[in-house]
Amino acid sequence: MARRGHRPSQASSNRPRFWGRHAVTAALANPNRTVRKIWGTREALAALDLPPVVPITYADAADLGRLVPADAPHQGLVAEVDPLEDMWLGDLLHEGQDDQRPLVVLDQVTDPHNVGAILRSAAAFDALGIVTQDRHAPPESGTVARSASGALETVPWIRVVNLARALDEIAEAGFWRIGLTGHANQTLAEAMGTQRIAIVLGAEGEGMRQNTEAHCDELAKLPISPKVESLNVSNAAAIALYAVAAR
Repeated sequence: MARRGHRPSQASSNRPRFWGRHAVTAALANPNRTVRKIWGTREALAALDLPPVVPITYADAADLGRLVPADAPHQGLVAEVDPLEDMWLGDLLHEGQDDQRPLVVLDQVTDPHNVGAILRSAAAFDALGIVTQDRHAPPESGTVARSASGALETVPWIRVVNLARALDEIAEAGFWRIGLTGHANQTLAEAMGTQRIAIVLGAEGEGMRQNTEAHCDELAKLPISPKVESLNVSNAAAIALYAVAAR
């Protein structure tokens, strides 16, 4: 049984609100997620298989728009939820010890759209999970959930205090840690062997910190055209995950 722990810093008054059909239906389908309340149009709510214990409020589109950030595409549905309980990195590594699924490690990637998109790619290519820092990563939010298109509920998201120590633990579990950076001398395809892969990515612009690079086994780059300086970190993650899956 995996150890899990509550995140005490998340006050009940600051519960995230998810919006959109994919995010709300995925939250309802996740047995580890507590949905506290749902607002929706009659048409959108009629299409859901709702548990009787969840309070429901009918609302029109204008009222729903006031519950979420401006211009958020709520699709007639908004849900207030409890954050998922934290999972320990060691437990995740133990659960995945007998397979070849890759791991994604993010160094100070703070944009919620990027983290959500990376979660979606991690689900698409069956990654073991993603690892971020606790402080330098976005909290669970409607933006993350919307960008993840349901993957926030299915891909383990591990938060750690010290990323360097986490990378040491990942190496001890048998992962080959490949950091993606534009100044590497070899491509990702050249760096990959047959071992389990942990893909390490830094924030867009700044890239990985020096200490994070020092805790990678190899550095690699994607073979992109010189016409483009770099890729969005979520695009780079998707390409890297595909490369690992296709090797």
